[in-house]
Amino acid sequence: MLKLAVLVSGGGTNLQAIIDAIADGRITNAKIEIVISNNPHAYALKRAEKAGISFRCICPRDYADREDFHEALLLALEQSGADLVVLAGCMVVIPEQIVRRYENRMINIHPSLIPSFCGKDYYGLRVHEEALARGVKVTGATVHFVDAGTDTGPIILQKAVKVEEDDTPEVLQRRVMEEAEWVIMPRAIDLIAHGAIQAVDGKVIRVKTEDGHR
Repeated sequence: MLKLAVLVSGGGTNLQAIIDAIADGRITNAKIEIVISNNPHAYALKRAEKAGISFRCICPRDYADREDFHEALLLALEQSGADLVVLAGCMVVIPEQIVRRYENRMINIHPSLIPSFCGKDYYGLRVHEEALARGVKVTGATVHFVDAGTDTGPIILQKAVKVEEDDTPEVLQRRVMEEAEWVIMPRAIDLIAHGAIQAVDGKVIRVKTEDGHR
């Protein structure tokens, strides 16, 4: 059973997608061990509580400096026994020591088709604002392994979403979540839970397992 630690900062819609996928069997052989937020007011924590999942708030303001905060976050992850760390709308920059500790065992969801509209300062609504400003006809979402860069890790899954002429950033954001993010994040977790994908030398390798996952 793959143990998940899910890191969140806001509303937790991707967290809810994972919870729902486990409940309805789209994710098997995995469970959420803990939900951790840097924001004490994150609605994601309410979602975890409602689902009966252990949760913690580890807020940077509660620590003397960033290093102490990072140490507390790493300790919480290690104590949870998590096999996979899932960044599901996490607005915290993950420090190098945690990335190293969970090398090839940490994934992130990004609301664009990487390498478009990604990297430093591209998060949340800003991604969709820039997509509309550039006039792209197709956008989407990407699930990738986390490495030392920003949105530079090996890509696991991507899903395209059509941009409509009358889209606002908010409308486009919602469509990308519904049609892409909430689909490929659970799928990626299920693939990992069944050993169907591996990160090797900076690339994602697909393998077929005994139960047919690939």
